[in-house]
Amino acid sequence: MLKYLLIFPAALLLGSAAIVAAGLDDHIAPADMIVVPGNTVAPDGTPSPRLKARLDTALKQFRDRQAPRIFVSGGTGKEGFDEAAAMGSYLKRQGVPAAAIIEDKQGWTTEATARNAAAWLHAHGLSTAFVATQYFHVPRCQLAMERQGITVSGHAHAPYIEWRDLYSIPRESVAYLLYYVRGK
Repeated sequence: MLKYLLIFPAALLLGSAAIVAAGLDDHIAPADMIVVPGNTVAPDGTPSPRLKARLDTALKQFRDRQAPRIFVSGGTGKEGFDEAAAMGSYLKRQGVPAAAIIEDKQGWTTEATARNAAAWLHAHGLSTAFVATQYFHVPRCQLAMERQGITVSGHAHAPYIEWRDLYSIPRESVAYLLYYVRGK
């Protein structure tokens, strides 16, 4: 009985290590667009430090000409702000032309973001994306997009670490497993 009680924590630890390793191993490659999943918007309507790190990661790849457009995806959070609009505004203030920003206001979940990004890409005859998100979110985001028919050519993690990562990493391990097992 004891060995069965040890299997779950051991599997969670190994899965978490794999998630972290994969997310920290950036792969820079050109794509049709950069996808930035939403996250918290601060009470003043600006991106939280975590979301700003994602956007700055995307901004670097955009400026390095890895993709000609940035797809920002999110919903309206409990703070009452439209994440996609706040992300788009931030990118415009950083000099990204409005025409290069696609705002997806229906990206309530990673799966919805992937579905909406795929619909946009396919409607425009395109197929590749670059992911810019937190290191622990990269594998699940990539899996969700691939399941929607997107070729994920590359990814880069946002250089932002906080205490809540201690919760987020094992949560992502379980979420990845559920996404993987559930399939399309």
